[in-house]
Amino acid sequence: MLVKVNRAAASALLTLLLLVGIAPSSHAQLGITRSKGQQLLDGIVVKVDNQIVLQSDVENIYLQEVARAEGKALPPDLKCKILQSLVLNKLMLARAEVDSVTVTDQQVNGEVDRRMAYFVQQIGSEKRMEEQYNKPIKTLKEDLRPQIKDQLTQQEMQRTITGKVAVTPREVSQYFARIPQDSLPYFSTEVEVGQIIIPAQINEQAKQAAIAKLNDIRGQVQAGGDFATFAKEFSQDPGSAIEGGYLGAFKRGELVPEYEAASMKLEPGQLSPVVQSQFGFHLIQFIERKGNTYSTRHILLKPETGTSDAGEAAKTLTKLRRQIQSDSISFAKAAKDNSSDKITGGNGGLLQNREDGGTRLPLDKLDPAIFFTIDTMKVGNITPPMPYRTDDGKDGMRILWLKSSTAPHQANLQQDYQKIAAAALNEKKNKALDEWFLKNRGTVYLEIAPEYAQCKVLDVAER
Repeated sequence: MLVKVNRAAASALLTLLLLVGIAPSSHAQLGITRSKGQQLLDGIVVKVDNQIVLQSDVENIYLQEVARAEGKALPPDLKCKILQSLVLNKLMLARAEVDSVTVTDQQVNGEVDRRMAYFVQQIGSEKRMEEQYNKPIKTLKEDLRPQIKDQLTQQEMQRTITGKVAVTPREVSQYFARIPQDSLPYFSTEVEVGQIIIPAQINEQAKQAAIAKLNDIRGQVQAGGDFATFAKEFSQDPGSAIEGGYLGAFKRGELVPEYEAASMKLEPGQLSPVVQSQFGFHLIQFIERKGNTYSTRHILLKPETGTSDAGEAAKTLTKLRRQIQSDSISFAKAAKDNSSDKITGGNGGLLQNREDGGTRLPLDKLDPAIFFTIDTMKVGNITPPMPYRTDDGKDGMRILWLKSSTAPHQANLQQDYQKIAAAALNEKKNKALDEWFLKNRGTVYLEIAPEYAQCKVLDVAER
């Protein structure tokens, strides 16, 4: 049968399933606890074309919300809202298949590796991860991959629907005027913080040791040794090491230039010389070409940086700090030209608020390392160079700049335009999604289990 879909009741929950940055408190968050045989016993509660929603999908998310609530009362219709969100996500997946909205294997593999690395970090080690789930890491990745692909496809579908939506200053002002005065939010102290990061240089002795080690492995492989075995033992790329160094198939332009250039010179089975990239030093084994793609294995070594190697980075930052303080260069230009963090470097050096895309950050939500540094600083001051470690574990130095500090206040257009604009844009995007769902609700087959009929998932809510 063709049915109607409730859009408005679930608009705030569209991204509920995108489990990014969540501690692995349960097996369900990895999406890897059920085999296909077990799913048959689980119970299908909704069908959307060839997409299904399982009873456990609803229950797992509900339990996560209960854990987050920490004893606070939850909405009595929470399970219905979760189901509505799941149905809407499945509708987007169904339409994505029809409209040929896809994501690349590289995107999926990258997110699987990132997500798995996060869970491994939270649990403590790959060994403990495998013991907890009673599966090897490779199998866990394979189990996780379909879920990640669906999530990325949902995001891509949502971008195709709302990607061109924008708001004008007039629309922002009109949105703000509709908010009742007694409902205006109260913002705590907020700050704008800039940073310039310069990585420590690789110690020449460590660099030569890595090259020598890879050349030794190369010789052993050429003498009959197994590349995959060496990769599992020595490679410092956790994503591929467990798979014998296998990276998978990629198209031209998808891997860093140095790696690709070296790979393209090889024939199946051949080994490259030692190759240096931004990630470290590689020994590459070419596997095969298939059309426009090629596949390889590699062993990655990342030489450690010594404390003395941070000295050059500190000298450069000290010089930049003096130039900024004497107004001979702006902090924004210094960050753009020198910072190894390209995200903040392209944003005038300023850290970004992920919630609204602005540059003002709540003081009480800052990273502790930044909070305790700027808490006693005056606006305009710049710290001396300080040790820093990047997200991927590289050592370096950085300076921090306190650009501004805003006292606690009730929301207003003058001080909070970016936040209000982000909220207005979100509302407009939701309206665009409403229109899309209304237009496409009759293009899919949808069936819901009787026990969830009270959720009114099949009704269209008027705004």
